Amino acid sequence: MNQDPNPHSRSGKIMLTIAWLLIMGGVYWFFSGWEAQQVNPNTARVLNQQQGELVLLRNRAGHYVAQGAINGRRVTFLLDTGATWVALPTALARELGLKRGAAITLQTANGAAVGYQTRLDSVRLGPIEMRDVAALVADGMDADTVLLGMNFLKRLEFTQRGEQLILRPRGGE
Repeated sequence: MNQDPNPHSRSGKIMLTIAWLLIMGGVYWFFSGWEAQQVNPNTARVLNQQQGELVLLRNRAGHYVAQGAINGRRVTFLLDTGATWVALPTALARELGLKRGAAITLQTANGAAVGYQTRLDSVRLGPIEMRDVAALVADGMDADTVLLGMNFLKRLEFTQRGEQLILRPRGGE
């Protein structure tokens, strides 16, 4: 009979396994949070604490990405001065119950595409909110990202300093 001389060794091995699992889970949790911060350093929690002007940090890819909201639903914006319109992926437009208007041809980096005009009740980026914003619904977009184009951005003053983009509402807005 192969009996363990120490009756506590089995429970000790179980506790050691549990400890290692907790350590590995903690390391994973830490690095996944760090990775998310590198992709989008402008979380809603950070942005909603700001008043008046809005300061965005550039992500590690050199883009300005920030959490915001469309019609009260949280979204991730990619600020795109090369985009004429706010542009949403089709799945998000469906989820928001947006009506597709007239089809228009878009010129994208990947060639011509079709988009559909729509209107957004509200677009919020930190303390900045605009109402009744024209937008486009476009197929083929990343389902997690909304392009925040010039029809929104032109209503703001923006200045870039180093790794920061500072946005302010224009005088009369």
